[in-house]
Amino acid sequence: MVPLTHYLALSAILFGIGAVGFLTRRNALIVFMCVELMLNAAGLAFVAASRYRGLLEGQLVVFFVLTVAAAEVAVGLALMVTIFRTKKTTNVDELSSLRG
Repeated sequence: MVPLTHYLALSAILFGIGAVGFLTRRNALIVFMCVELMLNAAGLAFVAASRYRGLLEGQLVVFFVLTVAAAEVAVGLALMVTIFRTKKTTNVDELSSLRG
């Protein structure tokens, strides 16, 4: 059986990769993927802790987090497509000013 610390370490590494990508990348799609990576890392930590303690609450929280993440993907991608059609770029620095 794999100890809880291994799962938490993997979760921390994935969250760190997502945070670094979020802070350093300028492409909106890459930033969006980094946010999803951070959400999945948090979900992994919840599931690992839930399994370690033998409770289902952590797994239920992850179910709702994944549901919200799916809705976020749908809305976020629709916004990105709309912004790309009007601005012709996905660079976050150029999109900081969304005036006409």
